[in-house]
Amino acid sequence: MERNPEFVHAAFSSIAPRYAAANHFLSLGIDILWRRRVVRMVSPWKPRRILDVATGTGDLALALSRALPGAEITGTDFCRPMLDRAARRGLKNLVLADALHLPMAADSYDVLTVAFGLRNMADYTCALNEFRRVIRPGGRLLVLDFSMPRGWWGKLYRLYLHHVLPRAAGWMTGNPGAYTYLGDSIEAFPRGEAMLALLAGCGYREPRCTPLSRGVASIYTAVKPAP
Repeated sequence: MERNPEFVHAAFSSIAPRYAAANHFLSLGIDILWRRRVVRMVSPWKPRRILDVATGTGDLALALSRALPGAEITGTDFCRPMLDRAARRGLKNLVLADALHLPMAADSYDVLTVAFGLRNMADYTCALNEFRRVIRPGGRLLVLDFSMPRGWWGKLYRLYLHHVLPRAAGWMTGNPGAYTYLGDSIEAFPRGEAMLALLAGCGYREPRCTPLSRGVASIYTAVKPAP
């Protein structure tokens, strides 16, 4: 499917005020547990500088800041209404920027995280290459995003994703189109071995996949090789 930046920007701008609440409600709070898993993975790396790309309303950046109070955490997003909500929730270091053209110096972050954002970007390869540019040699990338379960669980999930979720989300946010797009984007997003191959093709080492909730979401990690 074609990922239209103008549509994505308009959709997320319109749902920004209820975005976090809608996510927690529609996932039955499981998205909070997924972010806690991310925090448990990142904490042992002891990063000093973290860049959270597509930070949205700041859920992951806030969770990381609570667990790593000594780390400098910067959140970036291309949607001003999302960043405004993140600022109201207490995030300080926020930058309005396109993830495909980050205004950050090369080799400047120990860890780059992106939660539920890579899937919405117009060019996955371009985005991953830009992430690699700003990660320091030996630093790490972590991607948290939806995937698709297999078997009977996958059939049940598709029913929820394409029929139940858009109606419930439309009622909560006033924009069912944004959540119809969500289901289509999840179906099209590379997952499992396909994502690992994409990471390797973009020059990352040690790509790994950790499925969550029977494959409803996945965490991908990789390392920027040292020179």
